[in-house]
Amino acid sequence: MVRLRFSALATACLVGAVTSAEAGPCTKQIAAVENQIRRAAPGPATGPTGPQTVGAQLHHQPTPSSVQSAEARARADAKAALDRARNADAAGDAKACAKALDEAIAVYGL
Repeated sequence: MVRLRFSALATACLVGAVTSAEAGPCTKQIAAVENQIRRAAPGPATGPTGPQTVGAQLHHQPTPSSVQSAEARARADAKAALDRARNADAAGDAKACAKALDEAIAVYGL
């Protein structure tokens, strides 16, 4: 019985150590941003966005293909920012992770 308890305690300690060793400097912040993204109600006011183009400032009507292109570019920018945050987090680079998260937050308008 004592061996069973010791074994269970040792396993719990090992799992806890492995879990904390995997967490980077901004793992919790990344998870929080991802939760905000998931919780956002789908619609035209949510999701990644990009900067306004010159064409939009000249009062040109967007074509369906230009809208799709802009949406794809915004999604790619958002994914890249989150990927940079995860990579920096895995590398233990808190400054780069925070910068990438700020970019992701800006792209998503959070």
